[in-house]
Amino acid sequence: MMRIPNADFLERSGSEILGARLWKLPPRSASTLHKHVSAEEFYFVVEGMGRIRIGEETLTVPQHGGVLVGPQPLRQVFNDTGSDVLWLIIGAPEAELQPKEVFDKSLFYPVDPKQLPKELAGSEWPPK
Repeated sequence: MMRIPNADFLERSGSEILGARLWKLPPRSASTLHKHVSAEEFYFVVEGMGRIRIGEETLTVPQHGGVLVGPQPLRQVFNDTGSDVLWLIIGAPEAELQPKEVFDKSLFYPVDPKQLPKELAGSEWPPK
């Protein structure tokens, strides 16, 4: 949705209880603003200086630092620097997901998922 390059490391493993993706955020970019119903996620900065908003709070996460985000709060990683930032995001699938034919996206995206944090005011992402 936000055109952020990413790679799913556990897709080929067939794991049904864990997911892990690398997300490379270019300068002045952001992931989707989203939440989870019951799953926790662990956000780890592999390279660069990470920025994440959780609810109304914005955190700066140093390289090789991490933060655990529980279910329910809105969250979004973003990059308001001039260099790429590489995140490893690990989580578990939602326990009570509905079948795809009746899947309610509003559970994960209760607000516009493409909105940018105030730190990226004046930026346009995703690129057209």
